[in-house]
Amino acid sequence: MRWPRTWCAFALGCLLAGAAPVSAQSAADRDVEAVLQRIQASVERFYARALHVVADVRVRVRPLGRSFRSTGRGRSLLYEMRVEWAEGTDTMAPAPVVTRRLLEANGRPAAPEDEPQCADPEPFSEEPLAIFLPAKRKDYVFTWSGREREAGRETDVLEYRLRHEEAPTIEWEDTCVSIDLPGHTRGRVWADVENGDVLRVDERLTGMFEFPVPRDQRRRGVRSTMAIESSNSTVRYRRVAFSDPDETLLLPASSESMTVWRNAGVARQFILHEISNYRRFVTGARIVGIPRRP
Repeated sequence: MRWPRTWCAFALGCLLAGAAPVSAQSAADRDVEAVLQRIQASVERFYARALHVVADVRVRVRPLGRSFRSTGRGRSLLYEMRVEWAEGTDTMAPAPVVTRRLLEANGRPAAPEDEPQCADPEPFSEEPLAIFLPAKRKDYVFTWSGREREAGRETDVLEYRLRHEEAPTIEWEDTCVSIDLPGHTRGRVWADVENGDVLRVDERLTGMFEFPVPRDQRRRGVRSTMAIESSNSTVRYRRVAFSDPDETLLLPASSESMTVWRNAGVARQFILHEISNYRRFVTGARIVGIPRRP
């Protein structure tokens, strides 16, 4: 089974917003807008440079039991990843997406039958920081939650939610299910107070989501419903130095997620992405990189 990341969240702080005095609320709104402007400027710089960068992504998928012990054979996958701009439509602005090309599966060169399998990353997915671009920001509600230290930096902490909850999307392919739950998650972001650089993004499911299993997908002894009991994810970013010419870019470092299922073939599913070996396109034909880690 597969549950793609939705990046559509509900902010805890908004539940108390109506109780604040008008003057205090207006000041808070101004503070949030100032933080969002810094983040937006940083994200725009990120996308301007990320389009010239490729990286390797090692993905480890581990099925776990209720005791957090492995209950089956996991998968180790190596992808080449880059960020591209998807074409816009009459109703949607162009948006950044992550594209992946599978290179290895379980230590051997990838074959056509290796991609994609259940729980593997899709070839294309939304880039999470896109919610801070003007075209998407209006769809979200952001609340300032305070300041904390993250990765050795002082950060503004924002909580966010999708402004309007949308209907879930459930798609089946054989016994593999893909679920999109816009508005059913809550998110938190840590951004450098000086320059707005996003250092970490967390997201969690707001509550259990249960859904019916179509009759033709049921195996003997399988119940008529499945459920996602909980799901949590974290994405971290780090600064990567390039030379010729010298430049330091803030780029994704890792992401991890844990999803707990009910009445499914696996009780828990842990997925780790480790991103390394960044290379930068400086001309149409030349790539400058940093040494590949063993």
